[in-house]
Amino acid sequence: MLVSEGGAEIEVPEARDGASDGSGDGVFFNPTQELNRDVTVAVLRAYRDRDPRASSYLDAMAASGIRGVRAGLDGYDVTCADVDSEAVDLARENLARNDVAGEAVHRDVNALLHDEGPFDVVDVDPFGTPIPFVDSAFANTRDLVCVTATDTAPLCGAHLNSGVRKYATVPQNTEYHAEMGLRVLVSALVRTAARYDTAAVPILSHVTRHYARTYLELDHRATSADAAVDELGYVHHCDDCLHRVSERGLVAHPPEECPHCGASLRTAGPIWLGPVRDAEFARAVREEVTDDMGEAKAARSLLETLEHEIEAPTHYDQHKLCKRWGVPAPGMDDFVAALEDAGYEAARAHYHGTALKTSATVAEMRTATEDLF
Repeated sequence: MLVSEGGAEIEVPEARDGASDGSGDGVFFNPTQELNRDVTVAVLRAYRDRDPRASSYLDAMAASGIRGVRAGLDGYDVTCADVDSEAVDLARENLARNDVAGEAVHRDVNALLHDEGPFDVVDVDPFGTPIPFVDSAFANTRDLVCVTATDTAPLCGAHLNSGVRKYATVPQNTEYHAEMGLRVLVSALVRTAARYDTAAVPILSHVTRHYARTYLELDHRATSADAAVDELGYVHHCDDCLHRVSERGLVAHPPEECPHCGASLRTAGPIWLGPVRDAEFARAVREEVTDDMGEAKAARSLLETLEHEIEAPTHYDQHKLCKRWGVPAPGMDDFVAALEDAGYEAARAHYHGTALKTSATVAEMRTATEDLF
C-alpha cells in the first residue's frame, strides 16, 4: 500500500490482521514512529545550518527506506542499507518513486561503514538495542550519529541484568525511569565513542512512546573525548523519601545512608550527568518543523518543552510527591510557578504531564508549594 508522510510517498507492506505496528510478514514499517521521523527531518535541516559541510546520510536499517527518502527530499546524499534483500528492493523503488538520487545497498551496516565510510550523518534505528552497531558508527562518522533504542526495560532497570549486559552500567528502576533509560543509553554511547578518541555530545534527546532517541555531535579530539567522559557519574536514590543526589566520576562513593531519612540508598551508574540537549539547537529544530509533517503539532510541543527543560539527571513525578505528602495534586503550572517564585529552577519534563525537573530538594518543594494545598 502507498503511504504519504512529510511530502514523501512510499510503498509499504500491508499490515497483518490485528497488527498495530504496521509491519508485514517481511519488510518492517512502523507508522507510530512518524513523530520520530518528523523530528529527525527537522534535526537534519537544523544541522545543515549548524554545519553546512554535512551532506551524506546513511540510513543504517532502511526497511522501507522512509527515513532515507525523507532525508533525500531535503537534499542529503542518501545511502540506505539493509540485510534483507526485499527491504533493499523496496527502498530502491521508494527512492526512485520520489526522484531521490540515493542508493540502496544489500549490506550489513557494520561492514558497510568500515568499507565505505566515513559518512557525515549516520542514523542507527534498529529494533531493540543499538549497541551492536555503534562501534562502527562512531569509528566511521564525521559529524552526527542519530540513535534510537526501543529496549526501554533494560535501559531503565526493569530488566536489570539485561541492562548491565547490554549497556555496561547498573540502571535502577525508579519513578524517573525515562530519564534513567536515556542517560544509561547516552553513557554507553559516550564511552563507545571515547574508545575512538571521539567525543559524542548529545545536542537533542527525547524519550517518547517506549523508545529513546538521541542525536550526538562528534568531536574527533582525544581531549574532547576526555571531557565527555568527565560528564559520567552516579545517582544515589532513596526509595523512602525520594531524595536523590548525583556525583561525577567513574568511581562511586555512595553515602552509607540517606541524609534525610536514614534509609539505605540505591546507586545507578555510570550514567550521563551532562546536558542531553542544546537549548538553542532545540529551538532551531522546532523552527524547522513544517505543517506538511503529520506529527507537526506534537513535534513542536515536544521541542518547546525540551528547549525550556532544565538540566538535571533526574525528574520528579508530582503525583507521587503529593501522594507521599498526603495532599491532592494541584495544577502542574501552579506547582512549577510556586517553585520558581520561591527562587528555585523548575520546569516541566517532556516525558509525561506530571514530570518536572527542579533544583529544589523534596523538603524544599514541600515548603515552597505549601500554599497550594
